[in-house]
Amino acid sequence: MEHAQPNARGLSLPTKILIGLVLGATVGVTLNLLYAPALGAVKPAAYVRVEWWADEIIRPLGNLFLSLLFMVVVPIVFSSLFLGVAGLGSVQKLGSLGSRTLLWFLGTTALATLIGIVLVRVIEPGKRVSAEVAAEIQRQYLGEAQARVAQSTQAKGWLEMIVDIVPRNVVGAAADNTKVLGLIFFALILGAAAMRLSPERTRLLRELLESLYELCVKVLNWVMELAPYGVACLIFHATAKLGLDVMKLVGWYFLTAMGGLVLYQVVVVTALAKVYAGLSPRRFYAGCRTLLVTAFSTSSSNATMPTTIRTAVDEFGAPKEIAGFVMPLGATMNMNGTAMFEGVSVLFLAQVYGKGLTFPEQVMVVGMAVLTAIGAAGVPGGSLPLLAVVLTQVGVPAELLALILGVDRLVDMTRTVPNVTSDLVCSLWLSRREGHALKT
Repeated sequence: MEHAQPNARGLSLPTKILIGLVLGATVGVTLNLLYAPALGAVKPAAYVRVEWWADEIIRPLGNLFLSLLFMVVVPIVFSSLFLGVAGLGSVQKLGSLGSRTLLWFLGTTALATLIGIVLVRVIEPGKRVSAEVAAEIQRQYLGEAQARVAQSTQAKGWLEMIVDIVPRNVVGAAADNTKVLGLIFFALILGAAAMRLSPERTRLLRELLESLYELCVKVLNWVMELAPYGVACLIFHATAKLGLDVMKLVGWYFLTAMGGLVLYQVVVVTALAKVYAGLSPRRFYAGCRTLLVTAFSTSSSNATMPTTIRTAVDEFGAPKEIAGFVMPLGATMNMNGTAMFEGVSVLFLAQVYGKGLTFPEQVMVVGMAVLTAIGAAGVPGGSLPLLAVVLTQVGVPAELLALILGVDRLVDMTRTVPNVTSDLVCSLWLSRREGHALKT
């Protein structure tokens, strides 16, 4: 990849991003340890100033970096997907590629959910939280939890969600990062229609979109030069306000969720890369260093998607049409980490509530986790409203979301990593199936 090699200043971009991540986390955790009050105590003046800097100065700078990434998402999604579909050459090939992609998405997402549920059943983190602790955490985060529940009440039925995949206004779908699926559908249909026309009739459109894609990649390269600073700001805000008291009180949940995500990434995704893409663990992780840090720091599959495409094409040699087909779909539909998080969270909160889920209810949790992961917006915190829907379906009060909101930022950052690396491995697997030699 272009940025994987050391530049004239001696440090590669992944190294710079990692340094920014470590520095931001170190400063944030240090200030939190020095000034953060105990849970429920009055905030000292020093911590109020830390919060002000984190909320009013540092967070906007981090959000500026995210906005610069999101700025190129829509044109890259549309142009890469259209060119990827049109470049396949036939509707039959599109159907074959699409069916295998969907099978990968559903299979890996269901597997991730099952692993999460098994971990919760074995560790039982919800039974390790006392009623007094749960009440105190719920009191502190009740307002934010109620806001998430309010969002969940606006969730539509599955038939309405399917209907909404077809956008009435393509421009409106492109303008809303939470409705990228409509833009993806339009690009798929337009690309399939281009197969039915002679190449001469679509030549100008293809050249235009190819130029647009290359321009956006160039802009992305510029934006990624700011990544060390943006990452430092984002992780500082998360760690400075996290509250170690909250982490201690829901520590078993945190360890279960984070442990499950790390286990899935290190064991399952690594094994998939070896078996389906022929990549050794060393080669795989050396090739996606920038991708891993970008996914972790932005907590967004959509914001990371341009980097995922570039990693597949430049670092591993996947053809542009396959990467351009898989990544936009994966950023919206293939949420392995999100599905695991939902499975872990539902069972944890059910244990806290004292409700034992029956086997059919647990099967329903798996199914709903897979479906809601597909419907979750690929933006930070995008899965929380849908998690409230799953809780309601199994008879657990959705307001109990308050118990996990204090540590969700770090869990959110971690679950984005398997989301995007699974997309990457899927594109590499399909590339090998189509006879393309990868850079191993």
